[in-house]
Amino acid sequence: MTRAGTAHGTYRRGARYLLGRRAVLARLAAWSVLEAGQTFLLGYAVARALDDGFLAGQAGVGLLWLGGAAVGVLAGALGTARVYAAVAQLVEPVRDVLLKKVVERGVRDGDGGAVSRLTQQVEIARDTFAGLIMVARTFVVTATGALVGLFSLAPTLLLVVAPPLTAGVALFLGTLRPLARRQEEFLAADEAVSARLGAVCAGLRDVTAAGAEEPTAASAGTVIDAGRRTSTTLARWSVVRVVALAVGGQLPLLLILATAPWTLDRGVTPGALVGAIAYVTQSLLPALQSLVHGLGVGGSRLVVVLRRLTDPYETGERPTLARAFTPAPTTPAPALEISALTFAYGPGAAPVVDGLDLTVPQGGHLAVVGPSGVGKSTLAGLVAGLLVPGAGEVRVCGVPARAQQAVERRVLIPQEAYVFGGGLRANLGYLRPDPVPDGELHAAAEAIGLAPLLERVGGLDAPVDPAALSAGERQLIALARAWLARAPLAVLDEATCHLDPVAEARAERAFAARPGGTLVVVAHRVSSARRAARVLVMDGRRTVCGSHEDLLDRSPLYRDLAGIWEAPRRPSLPTSP
Repeated sequence: MTRAGTAHGTYRRGARYLLGRRAVLARLAAWSVLEAGQTFLLGYAVARALDDGFLAGQAGVGLLWLGGAAVGVLAGALGTARVYAAVAQLVEPVRDVLLKKVVERGVRDGDGGAVSRLTQQVEIARDTFAGLIMVARTFVVTATGALVGLFSLAPTLLLVVAPPLTAGVALFLGTLRPLARRQEEFLAADEAVSARLGAVCAGLRDVTAAGAEEPTAASAGTVIDAGRRTSTTLARWSVVRVVALAVGGQLPLLLILATAPWTLDRGVTPGALVGAIAYVTQSLLPALQSLVHGLGVGGSRLVVVLRRLTDPYETGERPTLARAFTPAPTTPAPALEISALTFAYGPGAAPVVDGLDLTVPQGGHLAVVGPSGVGKSTLAGLVAGLLVPGAGEVRVCGVPARAQQAVERRVLIPQEAYVFGGGLRANLGYLRPDPVPDGELHAAAEAIGLAPLLERVGGLDAPVDPAALSAGERQLIALARAWLARAPLAVLDEATCHLDPVAEARAERAFAARPGGTLVVVAHRVSSARRAARVLVMDGRRTVCGSHEDLLDRSPLYRDLAGIWEAPRRPSLPTSP
């Protein structure tokens, strides 16, 4: 379910909840009548006090009308006190329902976030819900009392105030859903920036060792740019909210003043004019400000919190224990699944990967070939989660490539192998959380072809100087380290380019022979392509995939590459007569 669909579900549940408590809503409306009366008397009593009292030379009458307004304030205060009790009858059941859901999930599913939800998020939901009810109710009550008062004073004044007020409210209500969506997008983008920067900062040593500074910076920049765009869009919609407030709350006051000569000529009294100004400045404008700020910010906040409380799986949280023990499907997810993948190194740049669809089954062996600069290493970076796709999706063993769960399901061996100072034991076991038994270390060295180097340096615990090793020896260490990582998917991005063909073949066969292992190798020799079950020839939208023999017939580019890779044969010398 999408975020929009979840939000709509939240709205529907909220509407059903309110409709099921009609009696409480009726009591709330009844007590609100007192507040509406207070608002009505605010402007009407001032108008009568001026017209019938002070301006007519009857100070006592004026004081009586003002006294009536004071009584209205006291009655309104009584109504407000009763309103709070009715609001509590609406809000507390919501809190109880949410607490029950959180406790049930925490006990049943081992939900580690239950404490946060109980102590913070439920209280946020309750307080925000109560605030929204009060804000919306206050605006309706205030607007009703003020508009009835304007009509009672002079219908002409109602014609001056009502149209801009209606336009401002309509403009604000029209921005609610778009603004809520933009706020959710901003929150999601902010979370993505935090997660991305946290991952980058924690892995700076690996980024430097793999020579991935530029792609890592590019991918982080993409996430940051997305956050900037969402914040800019949110700010633009917030401007519309300010415009709605100006149109609905401040424009009526300007119109009253601007049309004062015209309304006075048509029988509107000075007292009625002052009363209209009191209605706008003391009632309508504050109520509209509370509605815009309260409903505009608090409403989307409530939707987000309720979605996290009632639909946790839509927010990327871990599955519950009940879901974790659900029997797995009989057909395992592909080791690598790419759907409509597109990537470019900039908004105006041509796509390096353009609409690619690819599936590599568990235990598969794929070679990726193509001219230099066609995007082979870019594809490897996308599979490894180092780059953010412009469109489409990459899934590793059924998990999105950039999800945390995908980290332990794949391993990337770049062209520039990273070896740090210390013993071979530490280098080879770097990707394993626990110490690796010596038997496994020796088995990896034998499988990859590292045994001669291991013997030459003096064993697993002998110190290693990376600068004293050749490029090929460093690659063998990196390959053995990845072979020990137990990741189902191994991606070799020209990770054997410094090895001779025999050593390269041995390493690739070792990875392909791992139980349940899947190998994707960026090939730089035709022999690597021949060993693979399938070959992906990258060429923009003309990318093709098939076996070595099939592609020799179907792909002119692959024939050209195979011809370049093949060593030219020496012409035979003529025999002497």
